[in-house]
Amino acid sequence: MNGFEERASIPVGEPPSGAGVRRYPEPTMRPADPSSTPSLLTASDGGPLPVAFYAPMKAPDHPVPSGDRTIARRLLAALGAAGAAPLLASRLRVLDLEGDEAAQKRFMAEAAHEIARLVAAKAGGAALWLTYHSHYKSPDLIGPAVSRALGIPYAIVEPSISARRRDGAWAAFAAASERAIAAADRLFWTTDRDRPALLDAGHAARLAALPPFLDPGPTPPRLRASAGDPLQLLTVAMMRQGEKAESYRRLARGLRRLPGPWQFEIIGDGPLRGEIEALFAPFNGPLAGPEGGAVRFLGAREAPEVRRAMEMADLLVWPGVGEGVGMVWLEAGAAALPVVAEDGPAARTVVPAGPLAAPGDAHAFAAAIAEAAADRPALSQTARARVLAHHTIAAGASVLARHLGAILRERAGAPLAGAS
Repeated sequence: MNGFEERASIPVGEPPSGAGVRRYPEPTMRPADPSSTPSLLTASDGGPLPVAFYAPMKAPDHPVPSGDRTIARRLLAALGAAGAAPLLASRLRVLDLEGDEAAQKRFMAEAAHEIARLVAAKAGGAALWLTYHSHYKSPDLIGPAVSRALGIPYAIVEPSISARRRDGAWAAFAAASERAIAAADRLFWTTDRDRPALLDAGHAARLAALPPFLDPGPTPPRLRASAGDPLQLLTVAMMRQGEKAESYRRLARGLRRLPGPWQFEIIGDGPLRGEIEALFAPFNGPLAGPEGGAVRFLGAREAPEVRRAMEMADLLVWPGVGEGVGMVWLEAGAAALPVVAEDGPAARTVVPAGPLAAPGDAHAFAAAIAEAAADRPALSQTARARVLAHHTIAAGASVLARHLGAILRERAGAPLAGAS
């Protein structure tokens, strides 16, 4: 489910606790045709351009999988495909989920030490700094200061502003994130969820659209169930508090209104697994069809197994409450698996066709499943075609090469290509 693997690392400087600037070798994922990335990011000597990369929420080599880790890895792959040599600048995790002001002060003190270390190490010779994600719970406390000290351009992928967090328990972190956003030479937005607040804050001139992307893999084989078989539904999602749990609750309510026969497999795990299993237990009891249990929990699975499950299913069903990007929908599209989701900014970006249900409307969600089931062949073709046209590593590399190259030329005094 990701297009990046660390094959080697070279520490730069004397990092404490192993948190150094680390150089990643050129990723294997590259566009087949160099014209697909018209302006590769090359250094003055013609070699790959060193780009410092930082993900304050979760480093790309963090041991616990998540959507954020996956996206960070894909960004590294796209940077490599764009001609850059990405450097993991820091593994300092800055994440406050509780609004703990004391914890925020500790993070700021740790960030100050990281800044001093990175500046002393000249940040591994990076010519540009790219941060993935900065928001009120996980601001970039390092990149702006290091970039300013080294005189290099600074950019953020998925910056987010929440005006209501400017007061209250997260006020310090919200202010820090907004300072980072204001310091950036380019702000890459991926869905319309974050763009309005960035426009309201006066950042229009520095915005650039970066659609989410992935390695689509080979053309899926034809593994769909035959017309006489029960409808095969699939969900792939973590089981945790908040928006994930609410998506599961809405999904269960929708399935109660879906006529059979159907079977449903759930790939995922997490601290709420017991609660989620209890939520769906009635489908294997009083609500079970004549063939027995309708819902199976498969637990966490590796990427190849997830891809195989997607190729075997008829529909991926996931409401996606509060989804920022909706990578699971994009992965389904790569597997030619039609998606049923609730309407929202992320769904409108990555779900190319088919019905989007009104948020929180269980009857509408069940109706959307039935509608998509009746149009599976066409939706399957459209899903895969959309990914290949707009959401590949090469497409992401092209956007990054164009806009990061532009801000490098701006610093050098050359004409600047406008953002879009």
